[in-house]
Amino acid sequence: MSGRFLRVNCRDCGHEAIIFDRASTLIACSICGATLARPVGGKADLSGSTIEDVLK
Repeated sequence: MSGRFLRVNCRDCGHEAIIFDRASTLIACSICGATLARPVGGKADLSGSTIEDVLK
């Protein structure tokens, strides 16, 4: 099963970013440095961000 790109917003500062839903590294917000996603062995844990859109 292939992954998808997601448009997410940082929960701390609201900055928008595009990330891969099966990220294999920690993804930090480029503005405030908060963690947007962390790898957990499959789909990334998006506990620091909110999904706005799934990109095709």
